[in-house]
Amino acid sequence: MGGKYRITGDKYPRMRPPRRRGRLAVAAVASVAALGLIGWGTLQLVDVFTGGGGKTSAAGSKKDCRTKESTAVRHEALPKPGLITVNVYNATTRGGLAKSTADALKKRGFKIGSVGNASKQYDKKVKGTGLLLGPAAALNTSLPVLATQLDGAERRTDGRKGGDLDLILGDGFKNLAQQAAADRALAKLTAPQPTAATTKKDC
Repeated sequence: MGGKYRITGDKYPRMRPPRRRGRLAVAAVASVAALGLIGWGTLQLVDVFTGGGGKTSAAGSKKDCRTKESTAVRHEALPKPGLITVNVYNATTRGGLAKSTADALKKRGFKIGSVGNASKQYDKKVKGTGLLLGPAAALNTSLPVLATQLDGAERRTDGRKGGDLDLILGDGFKNLAQQAAADRALAKLTAPQPTAATTKKDC
């Protein structure tokens, strides 16, 4: 080249802008990594404060809660025969029926109170096997225990005081339930029975 400026030698100056693309790429990668770390840290904090470990279901629930039914064992407070006093009355025309029945109940462990003929209110008016009478508190306690000894007996409550029961023998009475059958019925009655209780969520 001529003129005032003259270039000598075999190297020429390169007329290029400074390289900035590499720096921009590095900056972008660093920004993405920083955002990722911030997001990950946020999720960890959310898990810590909400309990963590739950999976989000399609309904949007954070935790997969399973409902469990616990089984509670129900124990009826039923008295033993030795704690039950039974008055035996005969409402039939057959003589000696009350005494023989009372003796049989005594052998089976029941306490015996009064024995005799039924009052006018029930005499010759009980058509079934028998009538069991007791206080209201005996409806689900001592009356069911006595009922195991006599099939088909009707149960009633009255306003009496005390816990004694009345067994009024009716026209349909022949004998008490067989000893083995009565024992099985009593064992089934007093056995613990599983019942559904409160439902519990395992979250």
